[in-house]
Amino acid sequence: MELIVKEESKTDYNYGSDPYKRDIKTLLNTGLVVIDKPSGPTSHEVAAWVRNMLNLVKAGHGGTLDPKVTGALPVALGNTTKCVPIWHIPPKEYVCLMHLHDDAKLEDIENIFKEFTGRIHQRPPLKAAVKRSLRIRKIYEIEILEIDGRDILFRTKCQSGTYLRKLVDDMGEALGTSAHMQELRRTISGPFYENEAVYLQDLLDAYIFWKEDGNEEELRKLVKPLEYGLQHLKKIIVKDSAVDAVCHGATLYSSGVSKIEKGIGTDEVVLIETLKGEAVAVGKPLMNTKDMLKTEEGEVVEITRVIMEPGIYPRIWKKRNKNDKTKAESKKK
Repeated sequence: MELIVKEESKTDYNYGSDPYKRDIKTLLNTGLVVIDKPSGPTSHEVAAWVRNMLNLVKAGHGGTLDPKVTGALPVALGNTTKCVPIWHIPPKEYVCLMHLHDDAKLEDIENIFKEFTGRIHQRPPLKAAVKRSLRIRKIYEIEILEIDGRDILFRTKCQSGTYLRKLVDDMGEALGTSAHMQELRRTISGPFYENEAVYLQDLLDAYIFWKEDGNEEELRKLVKPLEYGLQHLKKIIVKDSAVDAVCHGATLYSSGVSKIEKGIGTDEVVLIETLKGEAVAVGKPLMNTKDMLKTEEGEVVEITRVIMEPGIYPRIWKKRNKNDKTKAESKKK
């Protein structure tokens, strides 16, 4: 990440804090944990277990896995649930075991896998909790890892919302043998990786160590601040004076910007951060990095989702009229 300074600015340490130095109670309500989901429970059940385990009011998962599917399941804790839609922006990666219902030639299998790379059409399966309309999804990569008789082990990197079970069914039909998904494991879920996923029991043990012994070291290793799940977004760093206005849904103006990440375009989502590294909001850039650096006034980012609660930083802005306030409030929902 390369940040370009637009205007040097200092932060006041009487307000806000370094995300990685938040007290443990605040961390639990503004953090996340990546669970290694076991086979059996639904994703909703796992999120509910985490919520009850950590004695939270709410928790939500970042991407449904069928009960039998295992792997990386990010769980948003407390107020971090508002970040879940942002986790779906990057691709996801799976390792899948596909079983053919008849014999097939290696050459035919390889050709079918090539055909299913790129943009594909999918209709969600009957059991899906979404409307069964035809949709386009992108398969970025698909690689055969091993073939043993009629069993094919493969890895795929795909767009969020791709149904792997349906992908296997469609490839089997195209191959002329028919097929079904025998096993599936998610290895990457947006910005989260399998190797950082933790077992539910380990999370419970770490929580008990803190509650009973006052030792929060293990719990801090497992629970990450919400900013950890937003690292995939390009950043715009704002001055302390602009933070509270953005927290109320106000559009970000050029005068409030301190630093800008190189390479920002108008077709992406950007993260608005404080000088201490705290996530304030996400939004749509109204100009690229080069133009943001040049402009001395005017709007630079339209805020689409507010993350930080208002009142953490001092209010240094004028009240707007009622219509502007209504528009800002809609961005916070």
